[in-house]
Amino acid sequence: MGDDRADRIAEFIEPLRVEPGSKVRLAEDFDPGFRAGVRKKKDGVELLRGGIEQLADCQRRLAAQDTYGVLLCLQALDAGGKDGTIRHVMSGVNPQGVRVVGFKVPSNDELDHDYLWRYSRNLPGRGEIGIFNRSHYEEVLVVRVHPDNLRRQKLPDAARGPDVWKRRYREINDWERYLTDNGFRIVKIFLNLSKEEQRTRFLKRIDVPERNWKFSSADVRERAYWDDYQRAFSKMLSATSTPWAPWYVVPADHKWFARVCAAAVLVHTLMDIDPQYPQVTDETRRELAEVRKELEAEAPAGAAPDPYKKKTKNKKKNEKRNEKKNSTKNRTKNRTKNRSADKKASS
Repeated sequence: MGDDRADRIAEFIEPLRVEPGSKVRLAEDFDPGFRAGVRKKKDGVELLRGGIEQLADCQRRLAAQDTYGVLLCLQALDAGGKDGTIRHVMSGVNPQGVRVVGFKVPSNDELDHDYLWRYSRNLPGRGEIGIFNRSHYEEVLVVRVHPDNLRRQKLPDAARGPDVWKRRYREINDWERYLTDNGFRIVKIFLNLSKEEQRTRFLKRIDVPERNWKFSSADVRERAYWDDYQRAFSKMLSATSTPWAPWYVVPADHKWFARVCAAAVLVHTLMDIDPQYPQVTDETRRELAEVRKELEAEAPAGAAPDPYKKKTKNKKKNEKRNEKKNSTKNRTKNRTKNRSADKKASS
């Protein structure tokens, strides 16, 4: 059953994956309004609920095993839905095992270090899921669209040459390969928003008083660079989607569908890791058996010695009873259907 679920998830997210080595033309290759045949929002909500439950289970095992870490990198243009994606997709997990870091304009201290320094010091630990709300890819997106940012990074003249972007792509790929080789899986999602949908969302931030705080005139000014960003994203996706850390371009015009996709990509990664609960030794099992006896002996009069064990036993009994009842009901239904078919055939 688990393998079947994993196969269905892999099939669902395959159209979103950027094939390593391929040349991406964002506007031609990925549709921001794509919904993979899921027509109704209520169907998407059900899919998301299932994804959240699966994610919660995987996260518990990831934390218990304490061997792998997962880094989710979220990139999008303004109003792309990063915050909402994080809030909905991670709604069912233990917050102690998740750390979200948002990256804004670098501070003077951060500019005194190499460009990957501030990202390295915020990586998740083993057993954790780390989320970068904007990530190290800002260094080949915003910095590329606005070259003044590159000058502010205090680089030597030789490091600001015409091959700076090609070099940064290589450095980022090597860094992600290093992390992956050491047990940290990288999940990279680009929320692909159309220009018209962004315009609509900006207007909603103005029209709805409770959303006014989200509005920034600077975000609207960035729309003037829309084509530059599309080119920068296309080059980034082409150069940095690798076998060890592929990009997924998630259609973001429908928020509910974007969240379904993001959950599926993250669950797919965790199911591929397949973290397991640690196995206890025979000596520990003997200790547990002794402690159980002591605790059962302390049960008050009339109480079950082990309430959890009793509850589990009753649950299994009920499940078996319901399964038998359904099986009988189905057999009766099939017999009735067969009699009806025979009657029609004879007449």
